[in-house]
This record gives sequence, C-alpha cells and structure tokens, in this order.
Amino acid sequence: MEEKFDLLPLLEYIPPSSLDYLEWVSVGMALKHEGYDFHDWDVWSQADSRYNAHEMESKWASLGHNGGQPVTGAFITMKAKENGWLSRQYEGDGMETFGWDDEISYERDYRFVDKAWVEGKEIQEPGDNWNPVEQLQTYIQTLFSNDDHIGYVVDSWQREDGKYSVRGSGVYTKTAEEILNDLEKYKDQKDLGWAIGDSKKEAGAWIRFNPLDGKGVKNENVTDFKFALVESDNMSLEKQNAIMRELELPIAALVYSGGKSVHAIVKVEAANYAEYQKRVEYLYKICNKNGLQVDSQNKNPSRLSRMPGVIRGEHKQFLIDTN
Repeated sequence: MEEKFDLLPLLEYIPPSSLDYLEWVSVGMALKHEGYDFHDWDVWSQADSRYNAHEMESKWASLGHNGGQPVTGAFITMKAKENGWLSRQYEGDGMETFGWDDEISYERDYRFVDKAWVEGKEIQEPGDNWNPVEQLQTYIQTLFSNDDHIGYVVDSWQREDGKYSVRGSGVYTKTAEEILNDLEKYKDQKDLGWAIGDSKKEAGAWIRFNPLDGKGVKNENVTDFKFALVESDNMSLEKQNAIMRELELPIAALVYSGGKSVHAIVKVEAANYAEYQKRVEYLYKICNKNGLQVDSQNKNPSRLSRMPGVIRGEHKQFLIDTN
C-alpha cells in the first residue's frame, strides 16, 4: 500500500486568520474530501478570532453537499506553498530540497505526491510560425558537448496496427558540432530535413539522449551515462507535465512526443553502466510511486526518445522546457 501524504503539517503554513470565508471553508472541504475528520479542521480553526465553536459541527456536516466540484488536497498544498512550504524535501539531517541541477541519488529518500491532488499544467503547442531548427539546436546544446557523437533516426515503417516504428539504426557518426553546423547552414529553411534528412510526417523522428562512440548504437557504444528517459502515458498530458515538475526532478529537457506522452530527459550523471542501472531503477521507483507508470523498456542508456522540431501526425514534437 502506498504511503498517504499527510496534509496536517501543511496547515501550520496556513493561518486561518489570513483567509477569507470561502478559503476557510475550502480548507475544510479539502480535509473532508481527503478523509480527515472534524477535529482536524476544528483545532486548526481555533487560531482565528472569528472562531465560533457553536457553528463548527453543523458547518462541517454541510461541506461537500452543494453538488459542485470537490475541493481536494491540492488546495491546501497550494495555500501552503504561497506561505513558504517547500515540497519534496529529502528526509535527513540536511533536509535539502531536490533542485533542478541536482543528480538522482539512490542513497536518498523521497517524499511523494498524490496525483489526485495535482492540478494539470497545460502544454502550449507552438503555432505555424515555430522554428524547428531552433528546437533541435536548443536540445543538442542542452544535452551534448560539441565533440559528442549523437545518434538519431528519421526512417520509419508502418506496422500492421497502423503505428510507426524505427527503421534501422539511423545516423550515429556525426558529432554535435557537425549537426549544429548543418542546422545553422540551413536555418532559414524552417525544415530539419535539409540538415538531418526527411522524416515521415505521420511518424516523426527520434534521437538518442546519451552520447555515443560513433561506432554503433548499443549500450556498449554509450560513452557517458548522463541522462535517463521518463515517459508515461497513463494519464493526461497536463497531469504528466504537472507531476514531473512537482517532483522537482533534475530535468534537462522536457519534450512533447506528438502523441500521448511527455518525454523527460532526466540528469543522472552515472559513473558507469552499473551505476546507471541502479540510479534509473531508483528514478523509476520514484515515478511509479507518484502515479507515473514508467515503461521499463526505457532503462537502456542507448534508448531513443522523440526528437523536437518535427511533425508527427497532427501534432508537433517540440521542446516544452529545458533545465
């Protein structure tokens, strides 16, 4: 059974005297919705000079019976954050917040969020005036050094179920600098095909997020175990986007796949393949506990992810955010 996040400590960050009537009632509704009892709301409310003991129980009994949208624990976490509460801190002497520039460390433990409390964060797809070349340039400059060899695939084939899969190993002998030079050369074309080759609009294109040795695309060809892929399509895109941010994972690049999922390229900075496996296993454990059901196939360091800057079906594969 998953551990349930305790909302009561967050109430210390929300003085009832600082709230208006509707906000005060909303805290009560959120507590009731999440399974807390009258006593919890009553004790917290006593810190306000407006507290009236004779009205509390009847007010509690009426909460949640207006037929409207339920108020969840997300309201309490939002109000607590407004007053300085920091989520997802490490448990230990240092109580260090897990920041964007940190590495995943399997020695540390995580507090986790309840996906039911997280409000979805909308993803804005670029319009027709987007710049595909700039998309891929930014991605490469974020993840790679100039002398890193990068693997990518633009060729695909259609399966019997109508979906598209990668065809072949793709390109893996070009360095980041060479690709960036080609992108700069053809930047006015507004089309990645001039620099890396054409991909089918129905299928999109793929890129490997860890550097290679220029000799192949297997795990043994990976030269630096920098990043891991987090991908989960078991909830809405907005929820995926929100939870990945709420967890405060050290995400280097966040890419919309053009389909049902957001691809997070997460910094792990492992010293070798063995440590990479251990850190990725820990990373996926964190994600799964927080409702992101991560595909275990994504554990390989040579794994392909979706390339920003191309069309896939009716949508664009694009960078949502970096670092």
